[in-house]
Amino acid sequence: MYLFMTSKSELAPQEDQGIVLSQIQGPPNATIQQMQTYADQVFDISKQLPEYSQMFQLTGAPTLNQGIGGVLFKTWDKRKKGATQLQQELQQQWNGIAGARVAAFQFPPLPGAQGLPVQFVISTTEPFQNLNEVSQAVLQKARESGMFFFVDSDLKIDKPESVLLVDRDKVASLGLSQSDVGQTLGAALGGNYVNYFSIAGRSYKVIPQVLQTDRLNPSQVLDYYLRTPDGSVIPASTVTHLKQTIVPESINHFQQLNSATISGVLAPGISQGEVLDFLRKATTDVAPTGYTADYSGLSRQFVQESGGFVITLLFATIIVFLALAAQFESFRDPVVILVSVPMALFGALIFINMGLSTLNIYTQVGLVTLMGLISKHGILIVQFANELQRAGRGKREALEEAAGVRLRPILMTTAAMVLGVLPLVIASGAGAAGRNAMGLVIFTGLSIGTLFTLFVVPSMYMFLAADHHRDREHPVEA
Repeated sequence: MYLFMTSKSELAPQEDQGIVLSQIQGPPNATIQQMQTYADQVFDISKQLPEYSQMFQLTGAPTLNQGIGGVLFKTWDKRKKGATQLQQELQQQWNGIAGARVAAFQFPPLPGAQGLPVQFVISTTEPFQNLNEVSQAVLQKARESGMFFFVDSDLKIDKPESVLLVDRDKVASLGLSQSDVGQTLGAALGGNYVNYFSIAGRSYKVIPQVLQTDRLNPSQVLDYYLRTPDGSVIPASTVTHLKQTIVPESINHFQQLNSATISGVLAPGISQGEVLDFLRKATTDVAPTGYTADYSGLSRQFVQESGGFVITLLFATIIVFLALAAQFESFRDPVVILVSVPMALFGALIFINMGLSTLNIYTQVGLVTLMGLISKHGILIVQFANELQRAGRGKREALEEAAGVRLRPILMTTAAMVLGVLPLVIASGAGAAGRNAMGLVIFTGLSIGTLFTLFVVPSMYMFLAADHHRDREHPVEA
């Protein structure tokens, strides 16, 4: 139990899919042209890698001050570095791009999730200003922890906004209405089409809009002209003025609550379970009552899938116990047989705890499989010993003979299974991470569990098993 609780856990080990994705976050008021300069720098850094093959980029998506892309590498036989190592190198170099925050991450190892590997959601019914204080405090703790290559929050109250205020009294004195002012300025800035015209048999939209040079900054709107009812033309600054405010870049909700999502990319050697535990504790430390922690993306998938393993293992044990009880017509013999299961799980978990792997969906399947494999050794000894007792041998004599006769089959089946999963342990290439994790559990657990079985099962048999020889000598009279 100690090894299980202290081992690193994640949904699945990261697979080398031959690609590293990039997410560019620019200033809140960045333009497409400015974002393109950041994208160009990302491309220039990426193409210098010897493993570089090609790259795709999309600037201004999903929002105007963001960009996404992906660096595709050469095939496995043409490069010596894995995608995770290349991701770390790219992240370190992309961190040097001034004015933008760039995250390097990979596709999730399992389908069903998207985005950065860690997505921790803080939600509340309080205003976004209060939520921002809490999320920034948690974000600061995350940056100081050293657990992340990249970490950021989607709640940013830093976007400058210019509000055009209309002086109603001045507008009325000139014979105008606010609707007139709105329609005139809307036609200059809106970009909506008003009609079609035809050239060479093709239809084109008529889009009334001022030139881009006349709408580079908000203050230029004051220089636009309004026509009064008497035909005169006045600048918009006569009846309007600008008010500068700061607003959130986006207003996000999670399960109908105001929310802030802290997203990040893990540093080497840090597991998903460790990070989520840290963020939960950090939120509890800094957040007052009324704030809840939740998960999104890959983190939500990890929390939902990993919670049922203990129940699955418990039900598997119960099913095996009942099947053995029916086979041996006894409740003692299944206990003797299953006593080797914790020993085998210990043999597998000790290597996971040492950092050779993590508790993930593959190792969990391996642990359940290991329970069935190791039970076979106890069945061989117990069944043969019971038969010898019924043939007239004493309990200890039958056990010693059964252990000696069954030693060779036990060692042969163990060697066959251990060597059978050896290709999983040494596998490389596409999908190797999942194979390595499952193979390591079965290889180590079965090897160490067999050694325990040779000593523990006979001892437990002498302690718990029924004495069939004594029952044969003193039959129960009907």
